[in-house]
Amino acid sequence: QVQLVESGGGLVQAGGSVRLSCAASGRTFSFYTMAWFRQAPGKEREFVAAWTGSTYYADSVKGRFTISRDNAKNTVYLQMNSLKPEDTAVYYCASRPGPYSNNYALYNYWGQGTQVTVSS
Repeated sequence: QVQLVESGGGLVQAGGSVRLSCAASGRTFSFYTMAWFRQAPGKEREFVAAWTGSTYYADSVKGRFTISRDNAKNTVYLQMNSLKPEDTAVYYCASRPGPYSNNYALYNYWGQGTQVTVSS
């Protein structure tokens, strides 16, 4: 089992920055794909970024968001810069014991989510 706890969300103005953290506990952290997804009201959950040793990003956040991982702290981060109102969503940390995927249905473990609201 893997337990994931997100933190760092909040209200930010357009153009601002926020860093999300996801602390993992449980089974061997370093062998898992770690990812961030987000879900806006009335919309389907969508892929944002993933880390496997390589990094992967949705086109909508490429160049603005950065995913990183600190194995010593069992924590994955999402640095979000140049935020836009359309980035407003609940952000979820997820993991899976396998290779990269942008399909949320293939992720086994999820955090509780953290709200990010970007005001215009």
